[in-house]
Amino acid sequence: MTTPLFALSAEAPAATTATGPRPLTIPTVYGLDLSLTCSGISDGTTADALIPGTRTGHDRLEFHRRSIRERIPEETSLVVIEGPAMSLGYRPGVEEMTYLRGLVKHDLWKRQIPYAVCPPQHRIIYACGVANPAKDHPASRRKTIAKGMVRDAVVERYGVPCEGRGRYDQADATILAAMGLHWLGYPLVVLPDTHRRALDGVQWPENLPAVAR
Repeated sequence: MTTPLFALSAEAPAATTATGPRPLTIPTVYGLDLSLTCSGISDGTTADALIPGTRTGHDRLEFHRRSIRERIPEETSLVVIEGPAMSLGYRPGVEEMTYLRGLVKHDLWKRQIPYAVCPPQHRIIYACGVANPAKDHPASRRKTIAKGMVRDAVVERYGVPCEGRGRYDQADATILAAMGLHWLGYPLVVLPDTHRRALDGVQWPENLPAVAR
């Protein structure tokens, strides 16, 4: 059970309605779930999927870089990027994916926007309380079921619609944004220790003051 703390905007869904005084100033935080075929981006209240279509190679990388730059304003306080899944090893596309992640980081650095890197398992822990929430299901279905569990948590807890082809990417990005806000001292909802412990596994920027460390 989670308890909402505040709404980020007047149009925010009921799931984030304030239970106490609303902070006058809330930092702008974005979550990025980068993927070559569909990147999720969220500010914690809304989420979108960036789909490059038939683009490939440098054209696809530029699509993601440009689309992300257009959506993240200069006054952004923090961007939380999902890090690589180390269990994947070296598969086709890994090198290009690594380049995409580095390209986005470098672009944020040039704009002097702090960023953090969150391992995938810690994003799942923050959403579900455990790293493998689908462990009781058949091994062949665990990954897909876990994605659905994260999405369900986002819709129920934050009221952010995650629909269509990029629904899982939108959900992941929303969790990342929520983690960033929590770390800065503006949690969207009250979470138990089982979920909050995920913050300890994130590579947060060293020069950015935060409340939740």
